[in-house]
Amino acid sequence: MSTAKYWLWLTGRKGLGGLGVNRVLDHFGTPEAAFFADPEEYALMEGLPPTGAESLRDKDLAGAEQVLADCDRLGLRFLTRQDADYPDRLRQLPDAPAVLYVKGRLPRFDDEVTVAVVGSRRATEYGVRTAARFAMELTRRGALVVSGIAHGIDTAAVKGALQAGGPVVSVLGGGIDVPYPRENRFLYEDVAAAGALLSEYPPGTENKGAHFPVRNRILSGLSLGVLAVEAQEGSGTLITAHLAADQGRDVFAIPGPVDAPMSRGTNLLIQEGAQLVREPGDILRCYEMYWPGRLRRGAPMEPEEETARVDEAVRSLPPDRPPRQAGDGARTQEKIDTKENRAYISMREQPELFTDDERAILSAAAEGEHTADELIDRTQIPARRVLSALTMLQINGYVEEKAGRRFRALVLLKD
Repeated sequence: MSTAKYWLWLTGRKGLGGLGVNRVLDHFGTPEAAFFADPEEYALMEGLPPTGAESLRDKDLAGAEQVLADCDRLGLRFLTRQDADYPDRLRQLPDAPAVLYVKGRLPRFDDEVTVAVVGSRRATEYGVRTAARFAMELTRRGALVVSGIAHGIDTAAVKGALQAGGPVVSVLGGGIDVPYPRENRFLYEDVAAAGALLSEYPPGTENKGAHFPVRNRILSGLSLGVLAVEAQEGSGTLITAHLAADQGRDVFAIPGPVDAPMSRGTNLLIQEGAQLVREPGDILRCYEMYWPGRLRRGAPMEPEEETARVDEAVRSLPPDRPPRQAGDGARTQEKIDTKENRAYISMREQPELFTDDERAILSAAAEGEHTADELIDRTQIPARRVLSALTMLQINGYVEEKAGRRFRALVLLKD
């Protein structure tokens, strides 16, 4: 029986998540060893939630076999952490995806000057054109652009890179065969032809709001640096930039008017220490010394040609922007009360709403504002788990980030 089935079996267990899968691999060494382990041993693993331990007892391989069949039917391949061409930059992350699904030709990220271009779905015309121009010039000069493929900045960056004739990689929040948004389905095909589509989610997986913050750690993890083009305060773009900083990546940001809503987030990143960039060369100069054979200086593009190519890149962008979703930092009134009388959430009525780590963090952050280090000290939870839980709590609207990277709970828990 192929060992691939055991990887797909393990990553298909509910209640584990990326960190849980890696804990299982650290404990047993291989998915195959975990599959054939004594079920009693699962309950003894430190840091594994009860739901995750219980899901490991399910030895049905039908789901794994179906994923293998789907990959074969769709022309997809997948990498595991043990494969030689799995990117080392990702392998070093504590929550590295155990499996990556690929359509197209995957670049050797570890040999590339990879720059992630991120920003708001509700981008302004200025943001869209800036993202396309930066991505186009970065690609033309030899860098590899990675992004999502959602509305706004993602789509503009991908189209800009394609206009430069170079490869581009889009990291997805769902199955490679489930285009999101639907109107970008032809762009999916263009990316797969010129570069690669990449996801840790198996074929058929719908794009959900909770997937995008999880996806974002891959975007930043593959890259040397992350460029934030436009973002509101509290948005998913800022969380991606903070993930990049936590991973030791460079963070770049495009400045904007102080009173422009879509520039507040990027201006805040600059205030926090991100590198202000005005042109693509500001990014490339950071890497020229270390990657002399990879980057090209080249003559600047003529203004008329650059304008024409940017126009072509942004001409077919969807005119309507979707409503904000959980992956873009949205909060719903059903979840929280933004006034001082914060909403209470009953753990008795909704016991599965939060993980144990999230509960501990919400309790620790119930009063006042706290840094991540203070929350680590209060909860005695390992740093990587606190940072992961904080990301999910922010995305889902239960915690907000204040100035100085201090966090405040927006809900209160009760038994």
